Amino acid sequence: MQKNIASIRKSYSQKKLLEKKAAADPFRQFSKWWKQAVKSGIDEVNAMTLATAGSDGVPSARIVLLKDFSDKGFSFFTNYNSFKGIQLNENPKACLVFFWKELERQVRITGLVEKLDAEANDSYFDTRPEESRIGAVTSPQSQVIENRDWLDDRYKQLSKELKGKKIERPVHWGGYLVKPVLVEFWQGRPGRLHDRLQYSLETSGAWKLERLAP
Repeated sequence: MQKNIASIRKSYSQKKLLEKKAAADPFRQFSKWWKQAVKSGIDEVNAMTLATAGSDGVPSARIVLLKDFSDKGFSFFTNYNSFKGIQLNENPKACLVFFWKELERQVRITGLVEKLDAEANDSYFDTRPEESRIGAVTSPQSQVIENRDWLDDRYKQLSKELKGKKIERPVHWGGYLVKPVLVEFWQGRPGRLHDRLQYSLETSGAWKLERLAP
């Protein structure tokens, strides 16, 4: 073990997470923490780890951006033909993780995944900057390409072709909704005795709140 890595540590002591102050459901609790995270000025506060696994069971994780949330779930957008899109098609389950280190907090969301409808996809796509819309048309995401020049040349060519025209959303590009069945809120505490509150969805539709050992 490399000593310079093993010795890196931080003591967490900012806040507590107690049952008596927790919301009755994970959506309200997330909304509360989300507002505090936004107010704190965290850079790219909507950045989250998305973990997926295909039919082979091999996990894969990457950072994506949260684009909306409600009591229905948490949404993000991508290329359906990307590696994560292929995995989600084979196994429509995922885990999201937010780590707001400035607040010494983490949120882990496990749920079922479904595609958003065309109306929601078009609505969000049209709000994206022009260069991002062209980029969605340009990139065969996750596929092997010849080199960087190939990508840049393709982008330039499409930029010329689409100049002055409405950039339509590619049919292979859209959003996913992660519908939670398990949500854990983690608050760092001294001595690594962290607070962990878990909400699990019961068959009745109610949420069960439990404390987990750190």
